[in-house]
Amino acid sequence: MTTRRTERWGTMPRTPLLDDESPFKTMMSTFDEAALTMGLSDNEYRVLRKADKEISVAVPVRLAGGQLEVFDGFRIQHNAGLGPFIGPLRIEPDLKLDELRALAGWMTWKCALLGVPFGGACGGLRLDPSTLSNNELESAVRRYAATLIADIGPERDVFTPDIYADERVMAWLMDTISSHERATVASAVTGKPRALGGSVGSRTAVAKGLRAVIRLALAHFGMPRQGLKVNVQGAGVVGGTLARMLHEDGFSITGLADVTGGLFNEDGLDIPAAIAWRDKHGDLGEWPGKADQIDRDEFVTLPCDLLVPCAVANAVHSGNAVRVEAKMIVEGAHGPLSPRADRILAQRNIEIIPDILANGGGVVLSYFEWVQSRTGLGWVEPVVDKRLGRFMREAWDAVLAVSAEFDCSLRKASHIYAVRQVAEADLQRGIYA
Repeated sequence: MTTRRTERWGTMPRTPLLDDESPFKTMMSTFDEAALTMGLSDNEYRVLRKADKEISVAVPVRLAGGQLEVFDGFRIQHNAGLGPFIGPLRIEPDLKLDELRALAGWMTWKCALLGVPFGGACGGLRLDPSTLSNNELESAVRRYAATLIADIGPERDVFTPDIYADERVMAWLMDTISSHERATVASAVTGKPRALGGSVGSRTAVAKGLRAVIRLALAHFGMPRQGLKVNVQGAGVVGGTLARMLHEDGFSITGLADVTGGLFNEDGLDIPAAIAWRDKHGDLGEWPGKADQIDRDEFVTLPCDLLVPCAVANAVHSGNAVRVEAKMIVEGAHGPLSPRADRILAQRNIEIIPDILANGGGVVLSYFEWVQSRTGLGWVEPVVDKRLGRFMREAWDAVLAVSAEFDCSLRKASHIYAVRQVAEADLQRGIYA
């Protein structure tokens, strides 16, 4: 399929590391490094660095006052080599096409790495949901889905939840697609309400996957769990759930942060109390517990054994990477380390568990829900947890094997394995023209 190469790409230049370290440049940089290391052929390189399809749609909505507003909608479908597309829908007022492209690419590599038979996709609606009524938002989501109807569905492109696209939004999407198909199509989306066939474990899947990988990483690198100090950036569905799980496992959670800032106590935080406060008040600000209030931009530089950034892309960048004091970083968000930061941390011998491996529990659970919806048979939680753990462990073992084969970092090994899987699928399919 490929030949080992060490020379520079011919007419296809590698993605440069520009000053503005955007999520897309982060994603493409890791892909380029993996492709060059494994000796990916020029032809396959040309195919994989481009999305299969980028769809832009206009979404007109009649507002309550009678005026018509037209919003922008997008869906990026990255690569269908391994199967139908799957990926999140996000709803944001400042939605960036660059981030959608990055997330679609990450989903492709994540599916390939985790052994999930899908290609990556990502979509979005550029609007501020806080300014719309529930009916107006529903109208926007339904019109968006209806406009894309020829390109979405269980055999084409499956939606998963993301920013502001919760189980309520997933239900609207499912019903719209079903209305056009004249039949209930439950497997067109995942993250649905349980009443509509949603799977147990959906909300906790990413956190459970992270916990599984953390356990494997600690054992591999010989880091004892006793007395381990953990800082978690992000206190929502992923970060907050993970912090609670690790606290229950006996870890000392010394830092927890959300959009308002961070809490830090070197002796350990009262995590149940902090999460309960956030659930009641909406954020961690003014939490009365014993902790120092930390600026959110400084949070990632606090001392700890394990740092888990579960919030935003490029949280650790070239400007603060030299001040990071963690011994290991497990990426809970997509691209929380910029390419420059990744190199700085590697030079400082800080171990990094990459995002496409660490936070893969969500896409595995989406696959499980897709299977359950197609078969009409729901799984009980112990079955879901056991199978999720197996998928995470097999992906971890595969990455370790590639890391040993190429004598490279876990990040590069993860992407080499993923790119190899997708390239092999594309080769077997051939080019239709």
